[in-house]
Amino acid sequence: MALRQLMLAKQIADKEKELEEMRGKDADFETREKELETSISEANTEEERGVVDGEIEKFEQERDAHNERKSELETKLSELREQMKEYEKTPERREKKKDMGRRNKEEIEEMRSAINSFVKSKGQVREGGFKEVDAGILIPVEMLAVQKKPEDVVDLGNYVKNVSVNSSSGKYPVIAKSGSKMSTVKELEQNPELSKPKISNIDYSIATRRGYIPISQEAIDDADYDVTGLIRDEINDQSRNTRNTDIATVLKSATEKSVTGLDGLKDLVNKEIKKVYPVKFIISSSLYAELDKLKDKNGRYLLQDSITSASGKMLFGKEVVVLDDDMIAGAGELKGFVGDAKSFCTFFDRKQASVEWVDNQIYGKLLAGVVRYDVKKTDTDAGFYITYTQGE
Repeated sequence: MALRQLMLAKQIADKEKELEEMRGKDADFETREKELETSISEANTEEERGVVDGEIEKFEQERDAHNERKSELETKLSELREQMKEYEKTPERREKKKDMGRRNKEEIEEMRSAINSFVKSKGQVREGGFKEVDAGILIPVEMLAVQKKPEDVVDLGNYVKNVSVNSSSGKYPVIAKSGSKMSTVKELEQNPELSKPKISNIDYSIATRRGYIPISQEAIDDADYDVTGLIRDEINDQSRNTRNTDIATVLKSATEKSVTGLDGLKDLVNKEIKKVYPVKFIISSSLYAELDKLKDKNGRYLLQDSITSASGKMLFGKEVVVLDDDMIAGAGELKGFVGDAKSFCTFFDRKQASVEWVDNQIYGKLLAGVVRYDVKKTDTDAGFYITYTQGE
């Protein structure tokens, strides 16, 4: 890979990482907007309304700057990817592929002729062009570019609170959402005491998860595609799958609750979970399939289309996140987490890295992935782990 191409790949990776982090903050702005809506409804005096108005102005400025930066990153990413495509279309690269194509065609014709002679002579004629094995012939398989299976990528790390830590263990203070209010007082009167916040310390202990994939140098040399890049992507996928599984395990530890029919879901969202929590449905694909069939009395489907939700659907105006059954439930089980995952669960991130080095003993490379983190439940009031049953 040319130096210019390496630089473009590095720039693309950096921009993608920054854009993913920016998108992960979208939920924070959603939470702040909900909190401001609550503050607006509770502002009863001109002074209180003035304070809220200032907070709204500050929030809108930060949100606009956030969205503008996201737009800039998306534009820059698009430009860098176009540059990479143009680079891969250079005459030198096209000529190399053309020569390889002519050479491969000649080799294949030679191989066909040799195999035909072998077959027609019942093994008596053994021309050059193929290898013999166990009194037979070995037909080579061309190393073609790998085709990756399409997949739905859900990163649960974007839905929980992320905290970077610098030590292997420690305590993280969490203030519970009490819903308490300030009192109205007259001018120059003594300030009343506010409700004391309930603070709990969450112990975390960082664990290391790692592994490697060996790749032969022959595979790297013979393949007309970036083998190491493909395997590196696979390591990153496995890292994300590991994080998702650990986060889902914590979500499944929420207070269990049985819910019957659509009315049961409505009661859960409207009565059981405090309004300070922005609710999301993080559910199994089986539960999603069941909810996707629900209709109102006019025959309209209850799951609403959404361009902002990854699944493309919302229920009661809340985002629906769909996971494979084996991650959030069991096969065919109608289960999932309903609530505010960001308040319920915290991801303590210590370090993540991907490294590679040459191993002379196997004449190849070992690509290693290392992630260090812990996942803890931080606010048990923020959601429930539900089991859904069809209503009558």
